[in-house]
Amino acid sequence: MSDQIEEENGEDTPPVVYLIMGRAWKEEDGEEEDGLPFHVMVTAPDDDGAVRRAVEALGEQGFVDAALDQLGYITETPEEEFFVQPYKDALAGNVSVITF
Repeated sequence: MSDQIEEENGEDTPPVVYLIMGRAWKEEDGEEEDGLPFHVMVTAPDDDGAVRRAVEALGEQGFVDAALDQLGYITETPEEEFFVQPYKDALAGNVSVITF
């Protein structure tokens, strides 16, 4: 998928890495305070594609419900070491799910 994004953006333009933040639940109708905070880093051609890939990845990890609070872009390698590898994984075309 990352090859497709590079072709659409041009060879010299790196893919857009989206950062999606929210809360997720492993049980339907979970209580608000039971939501597990998460960040997802993902490349996609647009916002809808990023959200779709994030929700699919959360589902693959056993989450049945999610509230997406913020969506933004990461334009350079994060300074905080904790986020560097997930960012690189996203650039490689993977979906990085970080739970707290």
